[in-house]
Amino acid sequence: MARASKREQIAQAALEQFHLRGFHATGINDITAAAGAPKGSFYNHFSSKEESALEALDRYGAGLRFDILTAPGRSPLERLRAHFDFLRRPVVDSGFSQGCLVGNFAAEVGDHNEVMRAAVRRGFDQWAALIAQVLTEAREAGEVSAGLDADDAARFILSAWEGTLLVARADKSSVPFDSFFHMVFGVVLH
Repeated sequence: MARASKREQIAQAALEQFHLRGFHATGINDITAAAGAPKGSFYNHFSSKEESALEALDRYGAGLRFDILTAPGRSPLERLRAHFDFLRRPVVDSGFSQGCLVGNFAAEVGDHNEVMRAAVRRGFDQWAALIAQVLTEAREAGEVSAGLDADDAARFILSAWEGTLLVARADKSSVPFDSFFHMVFGVVLH
């Protein structure tokens, strides 16, 4: 197996540090120390902490398993539930210490950095569009009400998910997840 390039090591370390510490609390030294790289090597691959954070967002998004939403073999609502169940596991496994990097960046830097805000917005828009696609399929399959507005419901579900992550982390409990799954799949989409 080929050894990861120094850029790859730094980019992966940046993702992990931003997710663990947040944008403001993560310094270049934290990233390079986690990557086992000299500080100067960071600037060989990234022009700024912001640039590495933007790549971290892309990498994080790639790990959200959006393919679960489109995989054949399950009904639309089963795929949607499986997607959120997949996302719940790492939060619980981390002891409720890590939420959604996109949501974390939205709360932390969205008001202060237009480039980061725009990237976060694009991420949420793409995610909501995929959820809306699944909800449209569910409506066409008769799994949800024929009057369900898939776009509005997708934005609501995504917002409810992000809120659930915050409360779960504050409570250090999976009870908010139980409420999310009950309300979304047992009430809203029933």
